[in-house]
Amino acid sequence: MTERFLHQLRVELPAPDETAAGARVRLADKFPRTAVRRMTHLGLLIGSALDGIPLGPEDALVYASTFAETRAVEDFLRSFPAASPLLFQTSIHPGGVQQVLIGRQQPIARLWPLAGRKRLVEQALMTALIEPARRVALVGGEERGTWMLEYNMASARAFAFAAILTREPAGAAGRVAFTPGPQTDEVCPALENFTQALVERRPLHWHGAGGAWTLEWL
Repeated sequence: MTERFLHQLRVELPAPDETAAGARVRLADKFPRTAVRRMTHLGLLIGSALDGIPLGPEDALVYASTFAETRAVEDFLRSFPAASPLLFQTSIHPGGVQQVLIGRQQPIARLWPLAGRKRLVEQALMTALIEPARRVALVGGEERGTWMLEYNMASARAFAFAAILTREPAGAAGRVAFTPGPQTDEVCPALENFTQALVERRPLHWHGAGGAWTLEWL
C-alpha cells in the first residue's frame, strides 16, 4: 500500500453564474495588479485556492484539469468577426496553475500537468503518490463552459481545489491510499465529483487500473 496525507485543503466553489470578469473583481486583492486582467477564470480560482498554501522550491505540483481553459477559447471565438486581441492573448495563455506560478514568481521543483477523462483523478493521485518530493501540491479545477457544453467539451460548473500531500500523518485532514490488486473497469470519480467529496469531507473507495483507491478523513 502507498499513501499520502492531505494537509491545508482549500476549495473554490464560486456562484454558478460567476463570470471571469466577476472573479477578477472578487479576487483582485489576491494577485498582482498587472496579472489579473489577463488571467482566465480557472487561473483566478486556482490562485484563490492556493492562497495561504505556501510552496517552496523543493515542492512538486500535480495539476489536473479535463477541459482546462476552454472558456477562454469560447470567449475569443465569440468575439468574431471583430476578433479581440485581449481575448486571443487569454486563449493562448499558460494553463491555470502556470498563470498563478508565473504571476507570483513561485519556483517549484517539478510541475506535472495532467488532462484526461476516465482516469484523470487516478492519474493525478498516482503521480502525487510516486513523486519523490516530500511535499506535493495537488491542484485541479475547471471553468464553466457555454456552447461547448453541447459537445461535451467543457465543464458545467467552475471549481478549483488545492491541497498539500505529505507522508506525515500528524495534523492531516485526510488520507489517500492505493493498494495494488486486480485491474477492474470500475468507474473512477470524475474531477468534479472528487472535488465535491473534498468539500463534503466524504470518503471515497473505488477499484481502478491495477488496484484499489481510498480517500478517507481523519
